[in-house]
Amino acid sequence: MIWLAWRQFRAQTLVAAGALALLAIYLIYLGSEIRNFYDTRIANCTQQACYLARLDLRATYDDAISVMVVLLIAVPGLIGVFWGAPLVTQELEQRTDRLVWNQSVTRTKWLAVKLTVIGLASMAVAGLFSLLLTWSASRYDEVIGERFAALSFGSRNIVPIGYALFAFVLGTVVGMIVKRTLPAMAITLIVFAGLQLLIPTVVRQNLMPPVTDTVAVDANVLNSGVGMNLKEDNTFDIQGYTANGSWALEFSSPLYKADDTPYRGEDAKPCLIPDDREAGDACTTAQNLHFDYLHQPGHRYWTFQWIELSMFLGLSILLTAFGFFWLRRRS
Repeated sequence: MIWLAWRQFRAQTLVAAGALALLAIYLIYLGSEIRNFYDTRIANCTQQACYLARLDLRATYDDAISVMVVLLIAVPGLIGVFWGAPLVTQELEQRTDRLVWNQSVTRTKWLAVKLTVIGLASMAVAGLFSLLLTWSASRYDEVIGERFAALSFGSRNIVPIGYALFAFVLGTVVGMIVKRTLPAMAITLIVFAGLQLLIPTVVRQNLMPPVTDTVAVDANVLNSGVGMNLKEDNTFDIQGYTANGSWALEFSSPLYKADDTPYRGEDAKPCLIPDDREAGDACTTAQNLHFDYLHQPGHRYWTFQWIELSMFLGLSILLTAFGFFWLRRRS
């Protein structure tokens, strides 16, 4: 039965292997170029040179990394659509189901072998692609520091493995219920895409309780690319602060003075020094300002990876159990 599953799936396997080989060549080349850039311009740079080098790194490699990220995000969905959805529906539409499922191999064993062989292949494809991209973009991620960003998180390390298995099982089970290939492919794509939008925007940030830290406004904060926004009520917010690879859960936070009263427009006037940013920043720092920073700490990154992987593996197991129940019920 395993041999038969391989014979039926070998065309898809060869296509996937060829695509992975081409991607490996490109990602190894891209990773080598990024490492060379990092070693030459960033490894031992001074403050101003580092700032310019980071801008150049993003301008040079952002498009290439983004294309690879989007492609990897799409791979599990494509697996679900083209490998999962037709698995059972092609037997039903070609009316070979009675022949296939009335041999010495039971339909339960047939489905178990198919899910195992192709499910492992799905995980291998997504896992290898993710490994290549994670290595290739490692220096870029180290400098840019956006590991928790939705696309970055979903295209690095181990979570794409869970996405791929879930999408494949989802496609298979939807095909068993719908019994038509094209509708099953469409439903699989819609459901999986919906989850890919829902998880990073609503679910992921609540997988662990967030942390609130009080951050003092010093030179490091002011030089990290933040902005200070004067609101309509004449108080200030600080915007765009992210620390130490953490995941900022709020874009802006109110600024407070040392006595915990809001920082107001009149408080900022002494620090408005034209044509002298360093003096203005020094004046602002001397005012002992602070704000509350709501975030998920950077050291939780791997915990989030394992939680999300486990979540999708669990969903895959539940869908698989439902698929066996449906198949037996159909008999």
